[in-house]
Amino acid sequence: MTEFHDRLETRRPATRERAQMKAVREAVGALAATRAWRSRFAGVTVAKLRNRADLAAIPVLRKGELKELQAARPPFAGLTPAKLGGVGRLFTSPGPIFEPEGLTTDWWGTARAYFAAGIRRGDIVLNTFAYHLTPGGFILDAGARALGCPVIPAGPGNKEAQLDLIGHYRPRAYVGTPDFLKILLDAGVEAGRDVSSIRRALCSGAALPPSLRAELEGRGVGVRQAYAIADVGLVAYETSDPDGALVPGMMVDERILLEIVRPGTGEPVGPGEVGEVVVTRIDPVNPVIRLATGDLSAFLDGDSPCGRTGPRIRGWMGRADQKAKVKGMFVDPADVDRVAKRHPEIARARLVVTRANEQDEMELRVEAKVSDPAFAEAVAATLAAVTRLKGRVSVVAPGALPNDGKVIADERPVG
Repeated sequence: MTEFHDRLETRRPATRERAQMKAVREAVGALAATRAWRSRFAGVTVAKLRNRADLAAIPVLRKGELKELQAARPPFAGLTPAKLGGVGRLFTSPGPIFEPEGLTTDWWGTARAYFAAGIRRGDIVLNTFAYHLTPGGFILDAGARALGCPVIPAGPGNKEAQLDLIGHYRPRAYVGTPDFLKILLDAGVEAGRDVSSIRRALCSGAALPPSLRAELEGRGVGVRQAYAIADVGLVAYETSDPDGALVPGMMVDERILLEIVRPGTGEPVGPGEVGEVVVTRIDPVNPVIRLATGDLSAFLDGDSPCGRTGPRIRGWMGRADQKAKVKGMFVDPADVDRVAKRHPEIARARLVVTRANEQDEMELRVEAKVSDPAFAEAVAATLAAVTRLKGRVSVVAPGALPNDGKVIADERPVG
């Protein structure tokens, strides 16, 4: 029999929709009186917000706009009504975009994803997401501790130290990118270290191709994915059927009202049609209303075999814009532009993202008349400083890059 984290997961869909829309109406009514939200709700009749299709009356908030609003009115553009006394931590994500963390237990909502991944109270969790400046490590840390799981705040990298921690604490669960889990397992085999305690993994932040999932599960690790973003925390998560098999798609988190809209607009797409994920999370510390994530997905029809009654999406299907998530970090076309502007020799630049050996890789191709290897090394150093990621730099002749308007070419396979 399938277990559930709480009763919210098995509510009647109509009950869920009514509760979520009631919360939206109350939030819009209250926020409309504030300076920052007033213009966004102009012309919106609160009483007419009865279902998610009605949300199209509210303009979508895009990350680029949010960045500009925060820069003009620090720290949170006035969109966060709570005083900082109600905030526990302050983060920054690439953009830069700034995010607060509330003080309540599991404010990011990830305990639900842990539970669906088969992780239970008392399981020790090795958390390899970063704890520095960005919220990733804390998003997953909070959910594990709320579930009653001790957390090893390992952060990324440093394989030798990670193997020492695994050997000493014997964690049952791993949290991080799937790429790094494979790296750790491979390193354990090469070093003759016992990493067999890891039996469950909750992965996020990078693609999980079927080949990599099959390899990890073939090595005795049950892998499930969580889709989370810094603005709201958990968005959706993978589940299992009563026999323990992976259920297609991802279940939308109970805190999230999710829409699929036509990219570049705020209008909902047709049933099953691929579009951009837009999320709403009503929260007194950081209300998020119709935030465009830039991610592509589609709703799945039919009831989930896992027994949960919420809506499901197909999972991450690429980007609606040219942003790309590389090793768990977003890279924006503006980042490529900043690199190019620091090196006047660069006429044009194009970042190509691929996968090799089950890992994300990126290569910055630049048009320049310079052949000195030191130039490529200097550009690579700038790329690492701007994006916080390492990548190769290739210098090509002027006019060699495709004239297709792409600044970031994501050539990784989808699915």
